[in-house]
Amino acid sequence: MKEFIVYILKGLVNYPEQIVVAEIFGRQTAILEVRCHPEDMGRIIGKNGKTIGALRVLLTSLAAKQKRRTILEVVE
Repeated sequence: MKEFIVYILKGLVNYPEQIVVAEIFGRQTAILEVRCHPEDMGRIIGKNGKTIGALRVLLTSLAAKQKRRTILEVVE
């Protein structure tokens, strides 16, 4: 899942080398924390949060196939 999110985010931003995704695992839940260049924050979030919302939907459907839950957070 981490590789999937990194691949998509690197195509969206101006500074792809600064994309860092950290995974924190629990029993049934995985949290993915995304860190990026400050100028790319708006590109990742999108207007009214539509881009990050779409990424969360894709990630949720991918995790459902593995019978897990995921949470995607953008960290400053």
